[in-house]
Order: sequence, then structure tokens, then C-alpha cells
Amino acid sequence: MSDVLVYTIGFTAQILFSARLLAQWIISEKQKKIITPSLFWKLSLLASFLLFVYGYLRDDFAIMLGQSLTYFIYIRNLHLQGEWQRAPVWFRWFLIIFPIIIVIYSYNNGEYDLQQFFSKDNIALWLLVLGIVSQVLFTYRFVYQWIYSERMKSSELPIGFWRISVVGASLILVYAIFRKDPVLFIGHIAGLIIYIRNIIIWKKHHRAST
Repeated sequence: MSDVLVYTIGFTAQILFSARLLAQWIISEKQKKIITPSLFWKLSLLASFLLFVYGYLRDDFAIMLGQSLTYFIYIRNLHLQGEWQRAPVWFRWFLIIFPIIIVIYSYNNGEYDLQQFFSKDNIALWLLVLGIVSQVLFTYRFVYQWIYSERMKSSELPIGFWRISVVGASLILVYAIFRKDPVLFIGHIAGLIIYIRNIIIWKKHHRAST
């Protein structure tokens, strides 16, 4: 597959990720508090779908790992908001089995080609470790958000989510620079600004309500 098509898929995913943050940020600015619109999770799921494909095409284990861990959390949040149930049954099943299909398709002669992902010729081991650690930390924000939302019985984006986002995005930016990956760099540099702004919005709202 041509590099143009691969990068088009990657940039489209990052545009959708940025769009979700932009929509959430604008709504939160208007309400003067952190809001979690359903559009945030819909765009997240679509973007994750595309970025998972991008990671596979780039032979980038770190990207695939990050997306596989958050993909179903997006679905769960849509379920908590009552949006998931409104989608056609066939569409829901397709989204659920999609990651499994990608993994099966990536098998080589019935054996998963992990050597390709971890090959030092493809990416330096220390850089791979940095990418995985960054993605795991960045992904943990959604694990934290999911646990928090389950306790609250509603889909929420707590302040801890934004704090973890700042740290994770900063590490991924370092990874993107060394990896020379414009898709990751552009996507996370834009997101970092919004993460910081949401923390500021939360602090202002918190002071006003106390």
C-alpha cells in the first residue's frame, strides 16, 4: 500500500481525534465546566478504528496496543450514554469484531509475526519501549475515566483524565519526534493545548462552586 494512502488514513484519524477534543472544548467553554458530549465518544470510536488500521499498516506495535486498549472503552461510554443501543445491530457487531479480524488477518502462516513488530531493523528497542510506555500511560487515562464513570453510573471526563492526558501526550510527542511520525506529532501537539485548557476550566469551575 502506498505511503500516501497510509498517511491519509493516519491523518484522518488524528483529525477526528482533534475534532472530538475541539467539540468537547467548545461545549465546555460555553457551559463554563467540563462537559462530555456523546459526539466525543462517537468521533473517538471512528478515529480509533482508523488509527488501528494505520498502526497495522505502519507495523507499529505501540500504536496498535494503545488503540486496542481504548477501543472498547469508547463503546462502553456510548453504552452508558444510551447511544450505542441506537445503532443498528449489524453495525455494532462489526465494530466489536473488527479488532479481532485485524489480528487474524495479520497472522503469517498461522503464526503471529511478533518478530516483525519488535524487529530492531524497523525500530530501535529503546524507542519501542518508550512508545509502549507512552501509549500505556496515555491509554490509562481512559481506564481511569471508565472506572470513574462506572462508579458515577454516567459518562464523565474527570480532572484526573486531563492530568494524565498531559503527561501521556508529552511522552508521545517525544516518541513521535524520534520516530519521525508526523501523524502522531501533529495530533498530540494540538491535543496537549486542549488538555491544559480543560484543567484550567475545571479549576475555575471548582473555585466558583466552593
